[in-house]
Amino acid sequence: MIITFKSRATADTIMFGDVAKDLLSLMGKAFEPRGIITLEQLPDAIARLREAAESSRAAQRGQPEPDDVDPARAPVPVSLAQRAVPLIEQMERSLRASEPVIWES
Repeated sequence: MIITFKSRATADTIMFGDVAKDLLSLMGKAFEPRGIITLEQLPDAIARLREAAESSRAAQRGQPEPDDVDPARAPVPVSLAQRAVPLIEQMERSLRASEPVIWES
């Protein structure tokens, strides 16, 4: 499933459903096939995602680098912080433009 976040202030942000559901949960929003992050909810949603992203970065910094893995062949995991940044940026721009963010699957 694909979930698209939309705002009149920005281009769409498209995510796989499981990632989008996790981010919505971190923002305190229940997943529905369609939903909205209102102007009043945007500051708190942004703060929650920023906090989760920073926690993700801190946890990643604490992970030791494996010595026996060829960096050219090792899979590179995508962190929560990397997944959250496009949505955070969309919400910040939407807030500055006084536009809500909606999502739909």
